[in-house]
Amino acid sequence: MTVLPRVLKEKSPTELLRFESGFEKIGVPALIIQVITGVWLENPLSCLIMVKLGLLLLTVVFALDTRLRVIPNLTEQNLLSLAYHIIPVTLISVLFVVVGVSFR
Repeated sequence: MTVLPRVLKEKSPTELLRFESGFEKIGVPALIIQVITGVWLENPLSCLIMVKLGLLLLTVVFALDTRLRVIPNLTEQNLLSLAYHIIPVTLISVLFVVVGVSFR
């Protein structure tokens, strides 16, 4: 909410790369744990579980594409491409919360 708008305004990926390198140490292991524990879920509310697993799959796809394709080639000219990955992942995160609350 704060880093991306500033980076897009300044058209400089330096700060975003610094943020990403620090976040990666926490985000990637958390994503792996989320994938492993998400697969183990068993509950009568299978529809909600399937939605969460679908959101999880989308998150993994965006994360892999960002890490393998976008970040290694990040420049001032293609900075918007990274924004097109960050925005959906943020919305997916909010949907995770909404679906999680729906379990109650």
